[in-house]
Amino acid sequence: MTKTTTQPLNSNNLKQLAPEVRTPGYDRAAVAQSIVHIGVGGFYRAHQAVYLDDLLQQPGNADWGYCGVGLLPHDRGMRDALLPQEGLYTVVERSAAGDQARVIGSLLNYLYAPDDPEAVLEKMASPDCRIVTLTITEGGYYVNEGTGEFNADHPDIIHDLQNPHRPRCSFGYLLEALDRRRQRGLGPFTILSCDNLQHNGAVARNMLLAFAERREPAFGRWLAEHGAFPNSMVDRITPATTDAHRALVRERFGIEDAWPVVTEPFMQWVIEDHFPTGRPAWEQVGAQMTHDVLPYEKMKMRLLNASHQAICYIGMLLGYSFTHEAMADPQIRKLVQTMMDVEVTPLLSPLPGVSLEDYKRTLIERFSNPTICDQLHRIGAESSARMPKFILPSILEELSRNGPVKLLSFTVAAWFRYLAGGNDEQGRALPTVIDPLAGPLQEQARRGGREPEAVLSLTEIFGETLPRSSAFVDEVRRALHRFYDQGARATLNAYVGS
Repeated sequence: MTKTTTQPLNSNNLKQLAPEVRTPGYDRAAVAQSIVHIGVGGFYRAHQAVYLDDLLQQPGNADWGYCGVGLLPHDRGMRDALLPQEGLYTVVERSAAGDQARVIGSLLNYLYAPDDPEAVLEKMASPDCRIVTLTITEGGYYVNEGTGEFNADHPDIIHDLQNPHRPRCSFGYLLEALDRRRQRGLGPFTILSCDNLQHNGAVARNMLLAFAERREPAFGRWLAEHGAFPNSMVDRITPATTDAHRALVRERFGIEDAWPVVTEPFMQWVIEDHFPTGRPAWEQVGAQMTHDVLPYEKMKMRLLNASHQAICYIGMLLGYSFTHEAMADPQIRKLVQTMMDVEVTPLLSPLPGVSLEDYKRTLIERFSNPTICDQLHRIGAESSARMPKFILPSILEELSRNGPVKLLSFTVAAWFRYLAGGNDEQGRALPTVIDPLAGPLQEQARRGGREPEAVLSLTEIFGETLPRSSAFVDEVRRALHRFYDQGARATLNAYVGS
């Protein structure tokens, strides 16, 4: 039923919303802002903030609430959306069974760093801050993907080493706040990465320690001794918010929300239980606390995230816009299923209580959900960080055991063809490449054309081993030749059959 009247989203209007909209049943004014979250995007608001909102609905958990932080110029839009709404926003879970809406209240404050850098630094330096969580994307950790080492030559890092009290990047803000705590006799806050990186806590630790060591060796030693960086695995498909989503929230639920979030019903969070400064009781609302996140991380990244990469590039080349459209193509569906079964599953260790077959079946269903409308260009963004984490590790591991890499290499070739640009098979221009390395990636893809060596020469992505593997290079070359000579559909058909 379409609502004829709408309510601006704020605390005064919560009781005026439609009865089917779930709203915070707790006193937000009594909740402490003890967790700072850097990177308030759609995924965080559909995932970590939802878990904490669930927990706050239960009595006795008011010690834990979020203060969001935006560091980048494009975060201004989130500031402008959230502040008039007092941090409130709508989450709509979409499935074949229908749409379910709720208002999330666990985000109590939002600080936009370019407006007031000191407010952000002092928020984290305060003894009230006990945890800082991160969703800064896979590319936000300043890792040289080719070597795995800290990228000390990045302009952000150079700037923040030269201007430590006026930082520009997330790591610079973290270190300046931590150093203020050290000087004031406070211990460090726990840093919880929620990005799609294997060993994400360990990666955050290693990169931050390398940065801190360059800033001041004594500071680096203090952080190494006292800091905590638990690993975690997160999962919930969350497409970018569109005007159609805003209209859905307005027309279906009667809410004027500047930046709602639309997501799937599925949600998973596995967290290493290492929080010296305390933590919310996430296990009470469905999160899994464990001492070893790695098997879950590997399963998710090698199956879900790698399949996303397999879907998006061939999908865009064929002219699809959304994941569910691509998955309705029997050949793409077969590509994903076969790659998971033949080239990835043999690399995974058994997990107690987890059926890999059930997990893969659930992934196919989630990818095929027509109500989510997850954009292929969103999945294909920042590919220079995603491919080395989701696709290339399986290729390296299979090569080490003389295993099959045909479909994984096909995915790499489809990526190269997409990077070169031009039109899809429907005659439309391919979506713009969104990547910090878009310039060199596209330049090398166009220069190399049918031959893969030009892109493979980017050692910051491919390292030294893969470009020297004739088995891998030849597989990519065969697929790439077909893409240029026969087109995307004929190439896909040749690899998976009609």
